[in-house]
Amino acid sequence: MGSYTKQNLTEVENQAPNFGISDELEARFARTPLEGQELGLSLFRLAPNFRIPFGHKHADQEEVYVVTKGSARIKIEDEIIELDQWDAIRIDKDTMRDVEAGPEGVEYLAFGAGDDPNEVEMAQSWWTD
Repeated sequence: MGSYTKQNLTEVENQAPNFGISDELEARFARTPLEGQELGLSLFRLAPNFRIPFGHKHADQEEVYVVTKGSARIKIEDEIIELDQWDAIRIDKDTMRDVEAGPEGVEYLAFGAGDDPNEVEMAQSWWTD
């Protein structure tokens, strides 16, 4: 029989307050609760029109974001892409990105794969108008 781990994502601790980010963002990183070896899964919720205050990229992992509720814009390098409910977007390794919620807010899942869950480069105030 195979092994598995079940976790309700809304019960994973919201890490945004631990990084000093306002209550306009929820960030629930489920890799450890799910006992993921290489697979990461996170739930994000952003208040209406809220933009994450930093861009980020991973040198050794690609990610897929799936919008489950609301809408958003995502800036990937120099391009801005509109996302609606059930849109999925794959972001390649070593590619800077940032997300901004639409007028009704956004909820999305982020899937990633890599050996080191802490391997990330962040750039404060990366997306400026």
